[in-house]
Amino acid sequence: MTSVIFMGTPKFSAPILQSLIDHDYDVLAVVTQPDRRVGRKHVLTASPVKEVAVANGIEVLQPEKIGGSPEMARAIALAPDLIVTAAFGQFLPTKLLKAAKVAAVNVHASLLPKYRGGAPVHYAIMNGDKETGVSIMFMEKKMDAGDVLSQRAIPITDQDDVGSMFDKLSVVGRDLLLETLPKLLAGDITPVKQDPAQVTFAPTIKSDEERVDISLSAHLVDCKVRALRPFPTAHVYLNGVRTKLWHVTILDQQTDLKPGQLVSRDKHHLAIATGDQGVLSLDEIQPAGKPKMSITDFLNGSMDALKVGEQVVE
Repeated sequence: MTSVIFMGTPKFSAPILQSLIDHDYDVLAVVTQPDRRVGRKHVLTASPVKEVAVANGIEVLQPEKIGGSPEMARAIALAPDLIVTAAFGQFLPTKLLKAAKVAAVNVHASLLPKYRGGAPVHYAIMNGDKETGVSIMFMEKKMDAGDVLSQRAIPITDQDDVGSMFDKLSVVGRDLLLETLPKLLAGDITPVKQDPAQVTFAPTIKSDEERVDISLSAHLVDCKVRALRPFPTAHVYLNGVRTKLWHVTILDQQTDLKPGQLVSRDKHHLAIATGDQGVLSLDEIQPAGKPKMSITDFLNGSMDALKVGEQVVE
């Protein structure tokens, strides 16, 4: 039986771990991020990967930082055949990677060499890409730079957001890994080096990047809203108030108004101008300090005095 140390943290990673368990890989230990306090009540919460490990009686290691930690020493001492990572969230020292007798491999949610880094799904949607996918690759110390063992692409629809794509890509990654590992163990794969000229990066989204540039086209504004939904969520300043955008709709019309100006409104409708003469309907929003709400609920108590042509979004 092939022994594995699995390293991962979010919901994306959990089905991949479960599939290894279900297909008789000997998962010696799981390495995941420490429990975090989440929600308004700050409840200490285990990662989805830890939940799978505990349910299956697997040893759990939770270093704050893996390099030089007792947890790393424990993982090395276990001497697994494979180290498999999927959205673990930390760089792995070379000493740890070399502890795998056969290989250390990563399940990465992009079509490498495109979108190396921590937010590949966000960037694929944000940039308006028509497809993304999963790459299984050898791990090395340089971020997401290892030779690729296998890839599979899937489309990005106009309805997809980062949440739905992570769910889809988790299934793709699970299935592709199960197809790839037996071939790797049998020496039946020819790794493909990544073309340095094609490398792009997808660094973790910073807080200042969550703000929407309303001068972009309606299409790209919609892409950004979906790319940051459900996390970390895009925002604008609506009538001076920081407001999260949860759902918007591109309208089949054009306007000569400047980006951010009010195109039309009624009791159930608020449309603003974007770049390229586009028009965007704000459907579901969340003003600072308030719950998520439909635009109808928002308009019931706000913005009565606004006139078409006024600057309402910045």
